[in-house]
Amino acid sequence: MSLTQASVTGINMNRNYQKELDKIIEKIGVEDKCAPTLFLHSCCAPCSSYVLEYLRSYFQITVFYYNPNITEDEEYRKRVAEQKRLIAAYNEETERRMNGCGREPMTTMAKTCRDYSIKIIEGDHEPERFFEVVRGLEQCPEGGERCFACYALRLNETAKWAKAGSYDYFTTTLSISPLKNAAKLNEIGERLAQEYNILWLPSDFKKRDGYKRSIELSREYELYRQDYCGCVYSRR
Repeated sequence: MSLTQASVTGINMNRNYQKELDKIIEKIGVEDKCAPTLFLHSCCAPCSSYVLEYLRSYFQITVFYYNPNITEDEEYRKRVAEQKRLIAAYNEETERRMNGCGREPMTTMAKTCRDYSIKIIEGDHEPERFFEVVRGLEQCPEGGERCFACYALRLNETAKWAKAGSYDYFTTTLSISPLKNAAKLNEIGERLAQEYNILWLPSDFKKRDGYKRSIELSREYELYRQDYCGCVYSRR
């Protein structure tokens, strides 16, 4: 698939991606002695906050921060710093719980002791790639074809790294946003999963008040919440 050839045609709007994720997690809980690995593309710290809180009990997560759509260097640096700060805070909490597990009641040990430390890999900041894939789409409305090409760019890089690292699954935090097309994200992810022969983790993280929870966590950790996606077009 060309990174700029991402249309709404063929999207199944009736699938419940949250239920599909539930089934995968339920199977993990029953069958897996060691949590599977997840290569998680993250767009920003606020969006990842709920996703990491939710999934870190079920997966060994490596966050992949790859966002060439953030076209201004200062803005990019601010956002990636917040991402690293949040992960460090989560890992500190996990370590504290792990150290205290022997003193906790058995009812809480099962969950808190299985929260895994989170790793992070920062991809290259290469806005020139973003401008290349959206050439000719500059005037498209926000949420349309230009955004779909951006999804594909970021997910393609995520799938490539996930395959090279032999991860069990890959996915993205992008579906937590009410402004992002979860069906399109899953369609692109599934196509790339076939291309790279790696499992895509279906998601619509805004479900079950995921977006609301991300706002609460952003307040709790005093995260910088940007008011535009990242590119010069969304800022405009």
